[in-house]
Amino acid sequence: MKDVGIVGLPYSGKSTLFTALTRSGGAGGRSNQAVVDVPDHRLQVLAAQESSKKVVAAKVRFVDVPGGLTAQGIAEFRQTDALCMVVRAFGPDADPRGELSSLEAELVLADMASIESGLDKAVKKAKSKPEFKREVSVLERAHTMLDAEKPLLGGDFDSDDLKILRGYGPLTLKPWIVVVNVEEGSDLPSGMPDHSIAISAALEAEVAGVDAGEAAELLAGFGIEEPGLDRVIAACYRALDLITFLTTGEDETRAWEVRRGAKAPEAAGAIHSDLERGFIRSEVVGYEDLVAAGKWDNAKAAGVLRVEGKDYVVQEGDVLNIRFAV
Repeated sequence: MKDVGIVGLPYSGKSTLFTALTRSGGAGGRSNQAVVDVPDHRLQVLAAQESSKKVVAAKVRFVDVPGGLTAQGIAEFRQTDALCMVVRAFGPDADPRGELSSLEAELVLADMASIESGLDKAVKKAKSKPEFKREVSVLERAHTMLDAEKPLLGGDFDSDDLKILRGYGPLTLKPWIVVVNVEEGSDLPSGMPDHSIAISAALEAEVAGVDAGEAAELLAGFGIEEPGLDRVIAACYRALDLITFLTTGEDETRAWEVRRGAKAPEAAGAIHSDLERGFIRSEVVGYEDLVAAGKWDNAKAAGVLRVEGKDYVVQEGDVLNIRFAV
């Protein structure tokens, strides 16, 4: 499960967006967290086919900190996997591009303070412990980028560099999803980054308290075909480079997240560490092929089910059955 922090300047509507996405209110004075299901229509289809007793969706946790980028907020957001940047595009004084620039500047400053502190300590340690010289080099490069007001996400850091940097929880190293809080029925303003999402947080929060069918009708009246939750989570998966694979059977049908490019043993590990440790092979069938076949056993008989080994790269929508021994 991934954690997504909702970040915004005062009056941006970030807490309203939290309510819209999670269908839960906030508690003043402390961080608000809520876990939501990742929408996936495929689960109900497979559950019906296999007569599953239980259906389990993948999950995302949203985090909203009252007061925003205070010391408490920064500490909370350092623990998240991605940031949802909320900017206001309603009202006569709206300046979403300027607001986004201000947010970026605050994140850069927060990271600068953390990296400077870490660099001072690493320099002192490197005088007597040569193994800290690599850390000094990495932090110096990060400091140079931040001093030039550049987020660390665009830096040329290898996997070992990133391991060092992540120890400091830098906010500008996390993927960002930009949500533009617009008036009802308004489109995305021009000049926003690619993949930005336009959402009327007030409207989405208003319909969050009604059942899904009625909410869809109300949103459709404003020309909104897909709920904000669906669009935000899709953007989070895209930013985090995640895909979904599925398992199904009589006991349960379930969705699992895994990084794009993961091989079968890693996907098995997402289910349970024993499955990765004792991985033998995986039986694989694409979702569409399984639906066309009608049932798992039919997919075997039709020859659309494959047996794959440790080097198989899991694809979006794969339905897996892991064979293992420990």
